[in-house]
Amino acid sequence: MEKTYKALENLCCRVKEAGAETLVIITPHGPVHSDAVTVMSGEKLKGDFAGFGAGSVALELQTDRELLNELKQQAEQAGVKVAFREEVRLDHGVTVPLYYLYQQLRIPGLAMAFSMEPSSRQYEFGVILQKAIEKRGLKTAVIASGDLSHRLTPQAPAGYDPGAKEFDRTLVQLLREYRVEDILGMDQSLIDRAGECGFRSLVILLGCLKGMEVKQEVLSYEGPFGVGYMVASFEPVNISEPERQNSSSCSRPDACTNKRQDRALKGEELTGLARQSLQNYLLDGKPLPGPEKMVPELEEEKSGVFVSLKKKGRLRGCIGTVMPACDNLAREIAVNAVKAGFEDPRFPPLRAGELEEITVSVDVLSPMEQVEDISRIDPRYYGLLVVSGKKSGLLLPDLEGIDTVEEQLRVAMQKGGISPGDTYQAYCFTVHRYTEEGDEDV
Repeated sequence: MEKTYKALENLCCRVKEAGAETLVIITPHGPVHSDAVTVMSGEKLKGDFAGFGAGSVALELQTDRELLNELKQQAEQAGVKVAFREEVRLDHGVTVPLYYLYQQLRIPGLAMAFSMEPSSRQYEFGVILQKAIEKRGLKTAVIASGDLSHRLTPQAPAGYDPGAKEFDRTLVQLLREYRVEDILGMDQSLIDRAGECGFRSLVILLGCLKGMEVKQEVLSYEGPFGVGYMVASFEPVNISEPERQNSSSCSRPDACTNKRQDRALKGEELTGLARQSLQNYLLDGKPLPGPEKMVPELEEEKSGVFVSLKKKGRLRGCIGTVMPACDNLAREIAVNAVKAGFEDPRFPPLRAGELEEITVSVDVLSPMEQVEDISRIDPRYYGLLVVSGKKSGLLLPDLEGIDTVEEQLRVAMQKGGISPGDTYQAYCFTVHRYTEEGDEDV
């Protein structure tokens, strides 16, 4: 579960850096009513992990009384039923996110559980919650807790259903694109087949963001035990940059996502590694001097990588891998840098005198996701891989002259030697581009 816990650490750093002063956690495992959201109203809410063999790990949430009172008033005005419960122990839907959050900061808040009403009613409650938060007047972090499908594999705890994978894939993609109406309109039979527990929590969160311009990012997704785990961030963009810069820093910088700082440093390492590999190959014919010279932070990561070389603004070589072919990201960059410099059939091998004139960029690819509806791909943000039998063609995102997905598909098929009438599978991916001038999401 490494991706998940690293993403949770990352998310909690974001919460701290955003200056959150109070908290709302929506759990799928609290007291659930058929027709009412349940809000835990005790002064101090307590929970532990005794049920998981770790009873010594105990957590406590101080209830934000002012936010609680505002929520009562807003619910009454809207005629929405809310059940308030005094004596409730915190379940793991609350204590797990609290465990990670408390590594960064401790703030008061509310814990609540959704109702079993349709998605439209959960969304309506989210809008009421937004009004209560605005009345409270504090920066608030809202955590929609829960898992996605529980039926991804035959060994999954709720049994196997092939629709579970479709549900997870669809929901993750819709969240990446922040298509709220499509999420609210998802087929209920598909949701039921997934055996999920977090969908209603998520819909309340989306209601809480209604009318806002949102910057969304899926930080991780994996299903190691037949259960889908996703960590994602949804941030209103009206928080000013000076406020961010003045907020306190995280105690775990390696888990933090002050994106510009983190990526600038990492970008310098990646492009520097590619340049070092080219230089070393020119000197003694090897991509790198040895493992001891590799960047330690990159020895644990794997990814597909493209290395591009430009000379006076014009392409001088570009070769990459769609999926990781080496045992770590550092080696992937080193090997592909050499191939771009000396094995690209479109160009002669790089000469020693040229290296000072070369600008290096490194494109790190996200994992591939199968595309069900090609018309929904935006070529500005998504690259495309088309596979037909043993043939394949790939196009990176945001290329000059590629303005539509139809053109992107045509060129990718052409590159792979795939005829228009051939049966094919399409996969999309995102790219983070690191250059010697800076870095950017592509």
